[in-house]
Amino acid sequence: MTVWALLLEYDGGPFVGWQRQATGLSVQAVLESAAARLSHGTPAPTIVAGRTDAGVHAEAQVAQLTLETPFDPDRLREALNFHMKPYPIVVLRAAVAPDGWSARFSAIGRSYRYRILNRRARPTLLAGRVWHIPKPLDAAAMHRAAQGLVGRHDFTSFRAAACQARSPLRTLDRLDVTRDGDMITVTAQARSFLHHQVRNLVGTLRLVGDGSWPERRVGLALAARDRAAAGPTAPAGGLTLVAVTYPQDPFAGARDDDSPAPSPAT
Repeated sequence: MTVWALLLEYDGGPFVGWQRQATGLSVQAVLESAAARLSHGTPAPTIVAGRTDAGVHAEAQVAQLTLETPFDPDRLREALNFHMKPYPIVVLRAAVAPDGWSARFSAIGRSYRYRILNRRARPTLLAGRVWHIPKPLDAAAMHRAAQGLVGRHDFTSFRAAACQARSPLRTLDRLDVTRDGDMITVTAQARSFLHHQVRNLVGTLRLVGDGSWPERRVGLALAARDRAAAGPTAPAGGLTLVAVTYPQDPFAGARDDDSPAPSPAT
């Protein structure tokens, strides 16, 4: 048995999320189905660093896959990518996991990016990848309001009603709001997040940006520890998981699709 670390990229639009559901297609189901093709039909269970919701994308999701059949890392990557066609999921890197490693529990940080297209014209090339808000937003005010959320807090006001986490306490390491032309980017970093936390934070900050809320009201919403005190949940399409960090990089030395193949031995 070999435990593999896989670095994944996917478009969350067609899926019900990472996790298998009673109905609908999940990223997990596609990956495990492809892996089973490589192990003579034997189920190949996976564990993931972050269980993204329906419509949420990933540039650097990390999954853990256990296979009985031995593989060269590059061949495993190519084989999984072949069997996952035509779904918008690819393995960027594959590496044998360190002893005792867990994709979920060994992670010490997760980073998400949320993008808002702030212009009158609707998106075309970025459709499904951004939240389109035609009304002008004050990104600087959004950033100032966000800084009061950084640190360790009870984030009850920003967790989904269906959140299964035992505690609402989380430490938010970074919550930055920046503007580049028509694009506003919200960057959130923490060891872990509550269900819908980033999207609820963004939905709340949007109210500051469009002038509906004064900046100080965000802190009051946090202190209320009541979901009804915060803003709406931002749409899923603007959110992307961009990084998962570990004390020991499981992909150190692994190649991705953009790396040249090793030269033949001479």
